[in-house]
Amino acid sequence: MRSRLPSLSLSSYGTGWSANRRIAVITGAIAVLLAIAGTVALLTGASNSRQPQDSAAPLPNSSPSAPETAPKPTSGSGSVPTPPQISEPVAYAKAAAQMLWSYDTHSTSRDQQLTGMRAWMTNETTYADWASVSGQVPDPVLWSRMADQDQRATASVTEGHYPSAFKQALTDDPSAITKAYIYVVTVNGRQQIAWKQGGSGAEERAVTLAVQCRPNHDCTLAAIAPSVTQ
Repeated sequence: MRSRLPSLSLSSYGTGWSANRRIAVITGAIAVLLAIAGTVALLTGASNSRQPQDSAAPLPNSSPSAPETAPKPTSGSGSVPTPPQISEPVAYAKAAAQMLWSYDTHSTSRDQQLTGMRAWMTNETTYADWASVSGQVPDPVLWSRMADQDQRATASVTEGHYPSAFKQALTDDPSAITKAYIYVVTVNGRQQIAWKQGGSGAEERAVTLAVQCRPNHDCTLAAIAPSVTQ
C-alpha cells in the first residue's frame, strides 16, 4: 500500500489540552470521565428523558489546525451532507461521525467543508465547542495540497454506544441531564481514503461526541470530546 497524504483526523484531537481546558469544553453539561495522558478529567452533568435504555438512568436509544471562530461565507457546502432530522442521540452521533470522517477535496473547498460542518452544530453557544470540530479540518495550505491530489474519503460506522463512565454519571445523578440534554456517545468505524493514480488506504476510526438532544427537538452536535472512552 502506498503511503497516503495527510487527511482529516479525529483521533489525536485534544491530546495537548490541559485539565482546565478539557473541563471547559462543556462545563455543566456533560458527566463523563476522560483519561488523557494519565489525567482524569470530570466533565459535569448530562443525558435525556426520552426512551430509556438503562433502568438506572434515562438514556434514549493530521493534526488539528488552529481553532476558527466561524466558517467563512461560501456558496453551498459542497459534498458535506445536511444534518439529518434525528432525535435519538446514538443515531445522530453515528451520522455525525460519518460526516466528520468523509470529505472530497476535489468537489469541496475548505470553506465549504467548514460551512457544512457548522450546520450540524447546536445554536446554544453555552454548549457549542466549534473549535473542537473545526480543528479537525487541515489548514488552507494542507487542504490545497490534498486538493491537488483529489484526495477524498468515505466512511462506514460499525457501532455507537454510551461510554460506561457517562452511564455511571447518570446513575449517580439522573436529573443532571435536564439542564442541557447533552449525551456522550462513542462511535467506531472505518475511513477509506483515495487519491490520484489509484492511491488508497484505510484506517479504523473512533471518536467520542457530545450530542445535544432536547425533548421535541432534533439532535445537534455540541463538541468532539478530547478522548475516546469505553
